[in-house]
Amino acid sequence: MGEVKLLGTTQSFPCARIQWALKLKGVEYEFIEEDLGNKSPLLLKYNSVHKKVPVLVHHDKPIAESLVILEYIDETWKENPLLPQNPYDRAMARFWAKFVDEKVLIGVWGAFTAEGEEKEKTIESALEPLAYLEQQIEGKKFFGGEQIGYLDVVVGWISQWLNVMEEVGGMKLLEAQRFPFLHEWSQNFIQAPAIKECIPPREKLVEYFHFSLNYRRSLAANKP
Repeated sequence: MGEVKLLGTTQSFPCARIQWALKLKGVEYEFIEEDLGNKSPLLLKYNSVHKKVPVLVHHDKPIAESLVILEYIDETWKENPLLPQNPYDRAMARFWAKFVDEKVLIGVWGAFTAEGEEKEKTIESALEPLAYLEQQIEGKKFFGGEQIGYLDVVVGWISQWLNVMEEVGGMKLLEAQRFPFLHEWSQNFIQAPAIKECIPPREKLVEYFHFSLNYRRSLAANKP
């Protein structure tokens, strides 16, 4: 199906989504590590609009934004489909994927960066969207059923990145007692061979999130 390249960073979970999908599909690709502090001419060429990773390049044609890339991969390589075949189920998978990026992720990030009295409020706000995901995974091994699917790949950052954010941000969100089904799902997901081999070392993520948090707080402190 032509040469496939992925421009990304090891610590980025949107980039991990793409690696997981390619691995699950059995697609060979070249991973090109980007330095976002010194963006390469290649990245600026292939994603001149947002200048962000991930960017998938197939037949020298770039596709940006992780959810868009996932659908492209699923439509291009038909083996091991990620999205459900039923139109309603497919629509629901897309709905919950958008919910994850717009509600779950934003809520977790808010709790991660908050300080002082605001911390408890943002933690409570972050728990609500997680409760919706708990309902969706109840009674299932994966969001896709018995096999890892599109929504599992989208939610996959919870299995490692969230745990590190909890540690660095001094908070606890995904408690096994509160979210038993989501907790069990994260263990099942991270143990899958195609998933495990694309998860960065924990210490790298700890370093990355410490840097992100300190950088954000230094910007806030220097605001006029």
